[in-house]
Amino acid sequence: MAETRSISASSYNNVPAHHEKRLWYRTTFFNAFVIGGVGFMAPGLWNAMNSLGAGGAQSPFLINAANALVFGLMGFLCLFGGPIANRIGLNWTLLLGAVGYPIYSAALYTNNRYGNVWFVLVGAVACGLSAGLFWASEGAVALGYPEPAKRGRYMNIWLWFRTGGPLVGGAIVLALNHSAEAKDRGKVGYKTYLIFIALQCVAVPLAIFLSPPDKVQRSDGSKVKIVLQSSWRAELLELWRLSCKKEILLLIPVFWAAYFNQYSSNFQTYYFGVRARALTGFLSTPTPILASNRFTDPDKGYFATLFSSWLISRFLDYKGVSTKNRITYSFCYVIVLHIIAWVYGWVVQEKYTANPPTFDWTDKGFVEGFFVLVLWEFSRQALQNWLYYLVSTMTDNISELSRLSGILRGQESFSQAVSFGLNTRNWYGGRVPLAVNTILLGLAVFPTLLVIKNHVPIEHDKNASTKLESRDEEEGAVQNNVESGKGNCVTGETVATKS
Repeated sequence: MAETRSISASSYNNVPAHHEKRLWYRTTFFNAFVIGGVGFMAPGLWNAMNSLGAGGAQSPFLINAANALVFGLMGFLCLFGGPIANRIGLNWTLLLGAVGYPIYSAALYTNNRYGNVWFVLVGAVACGLSAGLFWASEGAVALGYPEPAKRGRYMNIWLWFRTGGPLVGGAIVLALNHSAEAKDRGKVGYKTYLIFIALQCVAVPLAIFLSPPDKVQRSDGSKVKIVLQSSWRAELLELWRLSCKKEILLLIPVFWAAYFNQYSSNFQTYYFGVRARALTGFLSTPTPILASNRFTDPDKGYFATLFSSWLISRFLDYKGVSTKNRITYSFCYVIVLHIIAWVYGWVVQEKYTANPPTFDWTDKGFVEGFFVLVLWEFSRQALQNWLYYLVSTMTDNISELSRLSGILRGQESFSQAVSFGLNTRNWYGGRVPLAVNTILLGLAVFPTLLVIKNHVPIEHDKNASTKLESRDEEEGAVQNNVESGKGNCVTGETVATKS
């Protein structure tokens, strides 16, 4: 027999904060390092292998097919990752999201050393399923845990770690593949993968240290807002409602455009030798010098990704401009970056189509081709940071944020799957994938501007809990159903419970 009881529409963060002792492992700063550390060793090192071009293989076509499978499965799991995270908890979702990465690296190792093909596809399935859960949980934590005034800063910390994975991985690859014998085209040494496998295995237990949302301690005293649905069915209906919202549908083209360019992998295998690919994999991620949260010594080596992330994140947190204007101005900046990057990319590609080179790092034309990759990465990272910030201003509820970040990453994953599939063919001169990328970026501008025009950012009011406490005292006691293992609160729903 089932009975029904009503739950007050107040959410967990509306309960007045008590003077609780701040624990370092519950702070947003520590949790940013947990999510960053897992990102560093799992997808970060995965990106390091792909930054070699084709996962370090001699031919890009098998790896591109495997990556298409990874991102196709990842897209579906990202979409449903929000409801899964809301039901089993963000920390367990993050743990499951890290499991598949070392399996895929092991598959690349067996392919490199023994020519095994089937394990690459099995590893791609495992990685795709895990990655979908990882990205849905990671996005919710990176955007929902920090104080709203520090979202850009913490998003940058998360990005530093995740991009630090390719940086360290690139250094490992470069150290193992720098000899004169690696000047020509070919594949990297198989020992490279063993280090990656070992490091990615560490990411799994690290995810356990992520705090549940209800235990996170923000510096401003506010709580992470949690409003969960009462059942799997209700979660899926809420996901469908959110997916059908006008602004989400209008953002789908830019979700696709943000990560569609996977031709960069083929560009490297076509025009660079092995050790040049190792060097571009190392240098196309920045080597910043950090002191007091600022870049110092401008003459030393911070390149595309981290510098791009730092630059736009600093502006997105700038309080001298309203949130709406920050979003608008940043998007204009992103448009200008992409125009510069793709015009330059087209010019260089046409030159290489007419006379295909194979560059070593000692060759005169190496820098010209290298900057194609730098500019593509710089512009792409700015767009990704902007998109995550935009999504974070659409809600102040981490449960809904997990669904939104899952939708965002899901669409990005579908676009990457199509792009990797497109690049399984040896298109003459790369004109077809470049044309598709350029057209998609152009088509994404107008609908995104419509969203920005009508978007009203949700501003965080840390005094809301005091106001709602008075209202609740008049209406009756607030009932909160907090699931201790998940750190979740069911609110605003009619819940059927068995008796």
